[in-house]
Amino acid sequence: MAEIPPTRASLLVRLRDPGDEAAWREFVELYGPLVYGYARKQGLQDADAADLSQEVLLAVAGAVGRLDYDPRRGSFRNWLFTVVRNKMSNWRAAGVNRLRGSGDSETHKLLEQCPVQQSEAAAWEADWEERLFAWACEQVRREVADHTWQAFSRTALDGQSGKAVAAALGLTVTAVYRARSRVLARIKGLVGCVQGP
Repeated sequence: MAEIPPTRASLLVRLRDPGDEAAWREFVELYGPLVYGYARKQGLQDADAADLSQEVLLAVAGAVGRLDYDPRRGSFRNWLFTVVRNKMSNWRAAGVNRLRGSGDSETHKLLEQCPVQQSEAAAWEADWEERLFAWACEQVRREVADHTWQAFSRTALDGQSGKAVAAALGLTVTAVYRARSRVLARIKGLVGCVQGP
């Protein structure tokens, strides 16, 4: 059974120890895809987004020892978002000195015409919530029996009826909904444990 992760405040304290590989692994697992995804949405190519992500992680590693987290002053994600935006700004400013790829100009014109649907901060938060849900699902899937996960996944994620899932899995409809409820409660518990900063 996977251990419930510590609250984010305690993770930040653990990150102060550069030897705590588990804390850094958890931090990178939770926040790395968020930073990378933001960079990609800002138009960076894969390699550039990966480089920017590394720069952000290095900045966090350098600052975490001085970081005195106080949830009343704001969330850790907001601080991280500020770091990401600053690194992005620095990256763009340095872009004058970088060689540019020779992409298809028609595709580039089409991309420039696409309006941004959400503000950057709202998109950042939405990406975080999506990543957190996916992470919680991965954790719970490892903990439960396959038929339990299938009952949850097919009804809650795929929208299949409880009756159809029960017939496919050889369970009663009641067992399907109990499994769904248990998995959903576990996912909510993990998400609630992480939502802190």
